Amino acid sequence: MFASLFQSAPTPHDSEIISAAKPPLTLLLELAYSFSPLIEETSENTLVLDVTGLAWRFVSGQAMANAIADSATALGLSLHIALANDPDTAIHLARFRTGAQCVPPDAEREHLAGLPLGVIDSSLAGVDRDVAAEILETLFLWGLKTFGDFASIPEEGVATRLGQDGIKLQRLAKGTNHRHIVARKIEPEFEYTIELEHHIREIEPLSFVLSRQLHQLCASLEAAALATNEIRLRLRLDRKNGEKEEQVRAINLPCPLRDPKTLLKLLLLNIETNKPDAPISALSVGCTPVKPRAGQNGLFQPLAPEPVKLEVTLARIRNLVGARNVGAVELLNTHRPDAFAMKTFAISSNRRQSKKRIGTERATPLLGFRRFRPPLLAEVETVEGRPTQVTVRSAAKKLNGTVMKLAGPWRATGDWWRNDQWARDEWDILLGKSANQETLYRIFRELKSDKWYVEGVYD
Repeated sequence: MFASLFQSAPTPHDSEIISAAKPPLTLLLELAYSFSPLIEETSENTLVLDVTGLAWRFVSGQAMANAIADSATALGLSLHIALANDPDTAIHLARFRTGAQCVPPDAEREHLAGLPLGVIDSSLAGVDRDVAAEILETLFLWGLKTFGDFASIPEEGVATRLGQDGIKLQRLAKGTNHRHIVARKIEPEFEYTIELEHHIREIEPLSFVLSRQLHQLCASLEAAALATNEIRLRLRLDRKNGEKEEQVRAINLPCPLRDPKTLLKLLLLNIETNKPDAPISALSVGCTPVKPRAGQNGLFQPLAPEPVKLEVTLARIRNLVGARNVGAVELLNTHRPDAFAMKTFAISSNRRQSKKRIGTERATPLLGFRRFRPPLLAEVETVEGRPTQVTVRSAAKKLNGTVMKLAGPWRATGDWWRNDQWARDEWDILLGKSANQETLYRIFRELKSDKWYVEGVYD
């Protein structure tokens, strides 16, 4: 048996009740789910429920319809309710008959007979709207005005003159369509919120609450065969002046996982790094569901630490040295020397192995460059702006020699609109005291401070 709920236009009193609570569709869905988990959203204001399993709870179908109507009234909803063995019959009756009614078995045709033919919903039978309009126009020319008129003509004649689409519409008029409803898919929720009776000020009691929330979250992920690559924590803080503040923390994981112990360690380490400065009155734990990581290491790939253990170790290091000092180095798209940023470690499942051909390519000699970090402050003698003598008195390295050959200068500038703008002239010099003791260096002069530095040496 199926129950159709049609939400008519609310009265002014109903609008006040609904606006003070929840949107009408939300209330309608809550009402429907209180009677059945199988619900079809036929349209914006029409729901169909499979209430076959509720027959034992009520004396009759009319008693069930009355119970649904009473629940709707308590929620401030104005509904038309119809119960029938055919879902499309229940939909048509709920839309165009007021009150709560129940159609006895095999009586669908009688109850539908008085409905005007123009209100038939062709989408329920999968008939195109334009095609249905042409068929209805033909029926009107034949003098048929109601569902009963259409149901009374022979089916063979309908099939001959109107085709299969006409047969489908006639089954709607007879109440014999008997289709399966398309149940509404319930999206799983991956966020759990708890209101605390007593404020939490220390990490130890907070860990007990977080552990419970994370176990529920991971159980939901496991039931849906999913994992997460991002865990979110929302903390509501109560200030002394009565104000409430919400803090949001998000941890990006290197690979999808659903281990509550690991997630708890990562959250606690994050909280220890940046402790809340006010008591916690409520918290919410949520995540972004993704497909779990599936992969197998190759026989010839080097061993690597487990991603989960690596992430916990990195979290502990971040707790000690700061989040900005831990991660993977990423070169920035700029000409500024040594410009880089730290990004989160990410494990790629697609590892490309380069295949080298042995003996087919000719080896090309390479010139390496060894940088000094930081660059060595130097004293440089110049003649007409060209360096001739270089001396370095640094504790790390000492240099003193004559410039035998040189190339340059190459001017490099950038970020002129920022406070840390940079501009310098670079030279490659061959430094030595004799022809047998020559070394190739890179030096540069900062234009802002007019100081010379040795950047590195060529190997």
